[in-house]
Amino acid sequence: MIWLVWRQHRKQALFTLAALVALAAVMVPTGLSMHAKYDSLGLGACRSALGSASLITQTEAASRCESLGHQFQQEFGGMVFIAVLFVVLPVLVGVFFGAPLVAREVEQGTHRLVWTQGVTRLQWALAKFGLVGAMTTVLAIGYALGVSWWFAPLVGASTGRLTYLSFDVQGIVPVAYTLFALALGVFAGTFWRKLVPAMGLALVGFVAVRVAVEVLARPRYLPAQNLTFAPGGGLTPNPASGNWVMDVGVRNAAGDLVLPNAQLGPCPPGGCADAAAGPGAQNWVLYQPGDRFWLFQGIETGIFVFLAAILVLLALRRVRTIA
Repeated sequence: MIWLVWRQHRKQALFTLAALVALAAVMVPTGLSMHAKYDSLGLGACRSALGSASLITQTEAASRCESLGHQFQQEFGGMVFIAVLFVVLPVLVGVFFGAPLVAREVEQGTHRLVWTQGVTRLQWALAKFGLVGAMTTVLAIGYALGVSWWFAPLVGASTGRLTYLSFDVQGIVPVAYTLFALALGVFAGTFWRKLVPAMGLALVGFVAVRVAVEVLARPRYLPAQNLTFAPGGGLTPNPASGNWVMDVGVRNAAGDLVLPNAQLGPCPPGGCADAAAGPGAQNWVLYQPGDRFWLFQGIETGIFVFLAAILVLLALRRVRTIA
């Protein structure tokens, strides 16, 4: 049975491997170029010297480090658009690997031939799901490692790994997204037994869940922290902290938010004159600390792996009802 499944899906596996090799042909030279530029600018040493504190004193070294980051972004900032492709890749696995796994067999009627050869539905489903799932996992791990390496200089020169897009293509969550997309595609193929509608259902379902988790759940994995500092106090947020800034504003002496989406300063010794803020105004930042990156990665990976397991179990149950 395993050999039959491999023969059915070996072309897909080889095409996928070829696509990853072509992608690597683009990623390796551009990644090496970005890493070399990042090292030659001294951005790594500069950010290490700033430490991980959320607030630092405004110094020439901090300004220089921020300037180097802007210089790197001016040269390689356009590479971020390639990262959008990396976000899309997992859903393609669900649409082109997961959805046809059952839907194409049922649509063409070939599943009946297999089930009359002494192979039970459960054996058939476990063999197909298991082999394709194992191949997908291996490829997803290699893809995740490669993308994390490629994206590292862009993250180091910007606001950190917790921000949108950076988080989605770093660490271990790309593997979880891929497994979820595959499981969703398989379930869609058992739910809607025509190939094209199943592919559409997998696409819409993946986008809906990803957006819901990213926008609604991720900012609330742990309570966000507040940071306040005087505009003229000589302190500034640390660009090397990796904090995910979720909201900013200016609060008056009573603690009321009077200027949303704004910051004052740095101010001269006499202070900043702002009629709305008044004397004693403080800059305010709502953020998730950068050192929560791996904890958030673990939480989100757990969510998508759990959803993938539920979808696989539901798909196995629905296979029993296929006529």
